[in-house]
Amino acid sequence: MSTPGRGLHGQVLDTLGPAITAGEYPPGSVLRTDELAQQFEVSRSVMREAVRVLESMHLVESRRRVGVTVRPKYEWNVYDPQVIRWRLAGADRPQQLRSLTVLRSAIEPVAAGLAAKHATAEQCAELTECALGMVAHSRGHQLEGYLVHDMAFHRVILTASGNEMFARLGDVVAEVLAGRTHHEVMFEDPDPAAVTLHVQVAEAVREGDAVRAEELTREITVGALQELDILAP
Repeated sequence: MSTPGRGLHGQVLDTLGPAITAGEYPPGSVLRTDELAQQFEVSRSVMREAVRVLESMHLVESRRRVGVTVRPKYEWNVYDPQVIRWRLAGADRPQQLRSLTVLRSAIEPVAAGLAAKHATAEQCAELTECALGMVAHSRGHQLEGYLVHDMAFHRVILTASGNEMFARLGDVVAEVLAGRTHHEVMFEDPDPAAVTLHVQVAEAVREGDAVRAEELTREITVGALQELDILAP
């Protein structure tokens, strides 16, 4: 489904992007913009705009007299939220979820420890509010509502760390959490123990207990990996 307001080139991307990340066009494949324009029934200028977006993601590169070539996977901008979304919609969803969750397990515990040292009073309050929102939506199959607070919680952790590199991973973590929910790689209700851990992380950050904040967040990420072993083996 295309996003409203994205225009014709957005509609092309909604089909062509997932096709590339799913391997329908293997690395080295040459795409002709005039042929693609005919296929998608759009003008060449619309097709060129779509290709520019794909180039910005390092999925393809344009060469004069050659065409648009699909780049090897190791050159893709795998941190681009749209690339993550496309890959999560494809056949390699389990591998993608695992890769991203392992990334979370390496980054988020450290970020939580730093947040306990650097978070402002406003960030502590926001973190507590997010955790309580998760509690409020943790029963009764309210996964979409839970997701909103879950994504916000982890964004605050990464931002409150005071490390701009960690903060920029907020979109990546949000896509992982959203992908798990939208592709039903979660139980009908969140694990009660995980919900409690989020509340305890918020408390540890507010209390300035860096060691405890890091340990508790590591428990969250370990639990997320264990869920994948069950739901996306």
